[in-house]
Amino acid sequence: MKTPEIAVGIMSSNKIEFILEGKFRLKGHKNLWEGTQVVELDKGMIKLAGDTLANNELYFFPLDPQTSGFELKDVTIGVNFHWEQKENQKFQGALKLLVEEEKITAINVLSIENYLISVISSEMSANSSLDLLKAHSIISRSWLIAQIEKQDKLSERAETYESTFETDDEYIKWYDREDHTNFHVCADDHCQRYQGTTRSHNPNVVKAVNETAGVVLAYNGVICDARFSKCCGGIAELFENCWEPVNHPYLTAVIDNPSAPKGFETDLTVEENAVPWLKNAPEAFCNTDDEEVLKQVLNEYDWTAKDFYRWTVEYKQDELSALILKRSGHDFGKILDMIPVERGASGRLVKLKIVGSKKTITVGKELEIRRWLSESHLYSSAFLVEKENVVDGIPQMFILQGAGWGHGVGLCQIGAAVMGNKGYRYDEILHHYFKNITLEKRY
Repeated sequence: MKTPEIAVGIMSSNKIEFILEGKFRLKGHKNLWEGTQVVELDKGMIKLAGDTLANNELYFFPLDPQTSGFELKDVTIGVNFHWEQKENQKFQGALKLLVEEEKITAINVLSIENYLISVISSEMSANSSLDLLKAHSIISRSWLIAQIEKQDKLSERAETYESTFETDDEYIKWYDREDHTNFHVCADDHCQRYQGTTRSHNPNVVKAVNETAGVVLAYNGVICDARFSKCCGGIAELFENCWEPVNHPYLTAVIDNPSAPKGFETDLTVEENAVPWLKNAPEAFCNTDDEEVLKQVLNEYDWTAKDFYRWTVEYKQDELSALILKRSGHDFGKILDMIPVERGASGRLVKLKIVGSKKTITVGKELEIRRWLSESHLYSSAFLVEKENVVDGIPQMFILQGAGWGHGVGLCQIGAAVMGNKGYRYDEILHHYFKNITLEKRY
């Protein structure tokens, strides 16, 4: 197996400005291109400014991939998250432009190993411990190859991949990356955060990727769909509670501690057990306020969020009813109650019943719940609901007491950072979060 190439969707817009740094050739043309270029959508075609060239796809590839690169202007990062912003980004490899949903999509095509160096630099601080970086390199590589294989299988099937199920009183939706048809993964947190060569590639990151080149997690010989999130909140979640109803035996309800914390029942699918777990802060690797460790995982734009292991969000009645109307498209009227229907292994809500004066709907899965209850994304769906100042049956205040950051499946980045800081080796970190797996070098 040779080193695979990956196509990464970077941005979509009606107009894209980019700089070719070095000589590039446009596929199907003899001319060489360099310097500042602008493309716009014109009658469904990509029009290159100052040129008669117009096509539904343009593919620029560098003559010297080692020294050449390109820069895209005004790339949005953190799409729909609390830290969304625009920045100029630089990339290695080829640039592919195509028409997609009446916009121009910019795609970066490069080797998986170069992609991983950037992903680790983007997801993690380059000052992380080498063992943490190695662990992250292996799970990112595993996840990526598993997604490519899954996409290939889906494209071979005749049926459409469904991730939304709706009735009059229930709305269940999950978000994975199967909706990308013209590239393998996107560049934002929906897939894996990727910002090209914009962030400097620390020698430790390069070392971690190179020393684990081609190494993946495997379960019974199959490459693992290895997931990760910022903070599990004490116990890891199951795959099927966040995405399609498929059980992966290596993604289990890992207690993020050497042993189960004393004084707590850890079956958090039971509401009576979830309440004290979420109200308190049990011992866990990811229960830390050590800034030196946290800065290994949190980049500058993540650093605004320090209350992630346990957090509280408050909504007044008018704020909450307006927010849910805006985010869900459903007019519930006054919000009377929010009732847990189903919790996963980590205490995350898989289904939440929202009771309004006009209608009642049960919503799931975890990310859709987080979307409905925040202007961007609630930190997680592991929360308790408290109602205050109830007047004529209408609560005037809702308080959400929550735990963790992200879906909680697989590796917990903050927990893994603490483990690395405590001297755990990368393979020990991986075997802690992924059960009964093997490390295999595939190329």
